Amino acid sequence: MKYVCSVCGYVYDEEKENKLFSELPDTWTCPWCKAPKALFGPKEAEPKKDGAGETAAAKKPDAGQDNGSEEDAPGTEDVRETLASAGEMSVMCSNLARGCEKQYRQEEEALFRQLAEYFAARIPDEEDAGMERLASMTAQDLVEGYPALSAEASAKADRGALRICTWGEKVTRIQDVLINRYIKEGSAFLKDTDVWVCSVCGFIYTGDTPPDLCPVCKVPDWKFEKMEGRVSG
Repeated sequence: MKYVCSVCGYVYDEEKENKLFSELPDTWTCPWCKAPKALFGPKEAEPKKDGAGETAAAKKPDAGQDNGSEEDAPGTEDVRETLASAGEMSVMCSNLARGCEKQYRQEEEALFRQLAEYFAARIPDEEDAGMERLASMTAQDLVEGYPALSAEASAKADRGALRICTWGEKVTRIQDVLINRYIKEGSAFLKDTDVWVCSVCGFIYTGDTPPDLCPVCKVPDWKFEKMEGRVSG
């Protein structure tokens, strides 16, 4: 039987490894992304594709299907209620700056970075900003957020959004593991090791050096950035 890592897709083949997956210790981790054994699941059969080479989830909507017409556009009041917070605006502008960087648009990149810093400076302090709350928010994303977004993207045949869901969920899973490990062990588990973040998809890796390829988006190791710890005064 084969088991697949839900983060990076590594396949553990019991026949090749000559050992049952159930016999592996609970401390065993994925050789590629270091995800725990609990994030592995049995490999399922590949979904059949239709004549056009697309799965059912990726098919285009029918002509009569609601495809986001102007009638669906929110009114002025709805827009006001859904305005992004300073934190969301900071993240959005930071991501746009990275996009401009990849397109070699240095002027636009600098402007978006200025906007990101502007909004970041206006993020209000949170009273309950502990790791427990962060773990709760991450778990909610995995249980509710990504399934809902993925379902909507599939219904609209939005391949770009589906890719975001795929990468985002995998990255969030490893974040959830690291956050809960930090809650249990404290900063001790980061002692004598480095933290690396993929600048493309956000995957977090702990180790002396980054992986040769990002386990999630497959970019080379030089796309990883080393995170420096805060200096306590």
